[in-house]
Amino acid sequence: MLVDSHCHLNYKGLVEEQGAVLDRARKSGVTAMLNISTRESEWRDIVATAERESDVWSSIGIHPHEADAHPDIDLAKLVDEAQHERVIAIGETGLDYYYDHSDRERQKQSFRTHIHAARETGLPIIVHTRDAEEDTAAIMMEEMEKGAFTGVIHCFTASEDFARKALDLGLYISISGIVTFKNAKDLQATAAKLPLDRLLIETDAPFLAPVPHRGKTGEPAFVADTARFLAELRGESYTELSETTAQNFYHLFNKARI
Repeated sequence: MLVDSHCHLNYKGLVEEQGAVLDRARKSGVTAMLNISTRESEWRDIVATAERESDVWSSIGIHPHEADAHPDIDLAKLVDEAQHERVIAIGETGLDYYYDHSDRERQKQSFRTHIHAARETGLPIIVHTRDAEEDTAAIMMEEMEKGAFTGVIHCFTASEDFARKALDLGLYISISGIVTFKNAKDLQATAAKLPLDRLLIETDAPFLAPVPHRGKTGEPAFVADTARFLAELRGESYTELSETTAQNFYHLFNKARI
């Protein structure tokens, strides 16, 4: 089994040939994909893709870049939308101080609302964090004290210290194609040490195509390349890493059915 735990099948670059993209993923051994939402206007189409394709699941959420554009997002709406049988996650959400496309306080408020929705629904939360390690960790720790929730740090590029904090909270860590980049030495060092039973892999397609596809539009089929690189980096077999990360996916996103 091989799972792409985070992709955007309805984004430009993939949606125009979604059928062919899915066919290529399946031929590469991908058995499941989690199609991520980033704004409310996407929710209907993203869920519809999951309804149509038995190996595609969906999430419901608002990306931190979109927090300003969604000032009225509330807990009840997230919880209600998450009841759909093909929705298995809340997010992606979190904090992004690199681009600062939305006000930081509004990002924090949205992040906490998503955590509340994850806690209420029992679904895992998908966390995006960039240049915001301290605040992301602080919010997760504060919210965990209010009540347990599960989740994953997606497209991990943060420090080893942040990884340790996330793992201590019981979260999973997902590695993208960035780990294959020549200048990703720090990430490679951290990825080599992560516990296998808390590891996921992803493409974040159409972004971040791994070596040897750099410069191309990313797609779920490329998760196999990331898995091969990561297995070699960690001294594990491709089969062991791909099957264990797939099992981890179903353990975390337990609303999904194999």
